[in-house]
Amino acid sequence: MTTPNSDASQQGDSQPGNYPRNDASPAADQYRPGRAPGDDQGGHQQPGSQPGVPVGPGQAIKRFYKKYAQFSGRASRSEYWWIALFFFLIYILFTVLISTVGSEVVSSNTVTSATSYSYSARSEPNGLGIFLSLLLLVFILAHIIPSIALAVRRLHDVNMSGFLYLLSLIPFLGPIILLVFYVLPPNPAGARFDRGVSTS
Repeated sequence: MTTPNSDASQQGDSQPGNYPRNDASPAADQYRPGRAPGDDQGGHQQPGSQPGVPVGPGQAIKRFYKKYAQFSGRASRSEYWWIALFFFLIYILFTVLISTVGSEVVSSNTVTSATSYSYSARSEPNGLGIFLSLLLLVFILAHIIPSIALAVRRLHDVNMSGFLYLLSLIPFLGPIILLVFYVLPPNPAGARFDRGVSTS
């Protein structure tokens, strides 16, 4: 036997849009844009965890330096390609500076005969140009390890072994193959590369 109040309660629960709230499930909060699975309450990424969602350029750069030499875990496509764009812009900036304020034109006149001479001009780096070139070299050397680590985590994200990065040693063809891998969508099976996650 049911009471009118209990019938009304059951009807209200069965109406469209009235779904029970499941606070125990972290899925909605976990995949909220700007916050990824594995982030703590402060939004800090835990070592070896999966980003899971697209990230912005600032967050990608922050994670890049925070995981400087971390080869475990995974990196999303946005995390990888924001860093690629960051490196490209840095390279363009240094190239423009070196070719403009970092160089000077040196001209020379050469007498070829009694009635003719030749004129030539060339661009040579000045003191600032040499300094900028050395600074760019230091930047590149300092980012070799984190760049390889990021590429390995991107391969993990598509459920591929990080050892496939060795394909980059194959001239021309190797980098093209890796480029295809880097644009692939994430594969949930890549969780086997996360630190502390059982592969069984």
